[in-house]
Amino acid sequence: MKLVLIAFIGGVLWLGGATALIVGLVGTRKPLGPASTGGQFFVNLWNGSGRTAAARRAHRLTLLAGLAAGIAAYFITHLPVAGFLVAAAVPGAPWLFSVGRSERESIDKLEAIGEWARRLKDISSVGTGLQQAIVASSATAPIAVAEEVRDLAVRLQAGVDAREALMIFADSIGDPICDQVVAALILHLSDRGDRLGDVLLSIASASTAEVATRREVEAKRTQSRFGVRFLTITTVLALAYGLIRPSYMAPYATPLGQFIMAMLAILFIGVLLWVRSMSQPEPAPRFLDTPGQRLGSSR
Repeated sequence: MKLVLIAFIGGVLWLGGATALIVGLVGTRKPLGPASTGGQFFVNLWNGSGRTAAARRAHRLTLLAGLAAGIAAYFITHLPVAGFLVAAAVPGAPWLFSVGRSERESIDKLEAIGEWARRLKDISSVGTGLQQAIVASSATAPIAVAEEVRDLAVRLQAGVDAREALMIFADSIGDPICDQVVAALILHLSDRGDRLGDVLLSIASASTAEVATRREVEAKRTQSRFGVRFLTITTVLALAYGLIRPSYMAPYATPLGQFIMAMLAILFIGVLLWVRSMSQPEPAPRFLDTPGQRLGSSR
């Protein structure tokens, strides 16, 4: 039993080291934010990346379900590495299946920003002040950016400096097209020019062209994303078969078998992460020096 425990600890250390290496090479593609050290890492792991309370609650339930499934898998197979793999697969499989979702959401937000810019241009063109126009536009903002626009309107109504509120808004969207809209609005706050509507309309037209380009690129990534989902399904089916047929896992019951299982798991997870990274686009460079960018660049 001690040898099995040693093999399990060794496999976990190898798996952790390989995961850290892969993350360092391909990145996590998470939004820029403050550095996570020590206990903050576990806080972020527990809370997840969800922006709403419901999303964070669902993430925590998934983690607890994975822990319970891992413990059950260990008692069924009596293999520590198998329990670890099942515990990782419960939250990991949905994450792998969702490949491309963040890019689709980004495209939807970009399209919504263009539409919001047009609405803002229409409202401001009738003589309404910029801040009043932003507040008025929050009632009819496109769904993809409705929450961000409402937050911007609330900050303006609460007396937050308009420039600071707009910079926070740009950081919450995190797209260069939105940076252009925000830059135009900030410039209008200082010079009060009469060409704001023309600028917003030009940016909205540019966003339409950008959306078309991104959707075309998104379609070309379908094959690699199918590969991620296929490998994920293969992994889940193999784990499920091993739980149903303990004899399938019998060759891995020795310390050497546990070590081999851990090494195979490292390689397979590495392939999954590598293929997933290839199916994700590089984040578009931004030009506004927002609070999130400053925090990210200091890491």
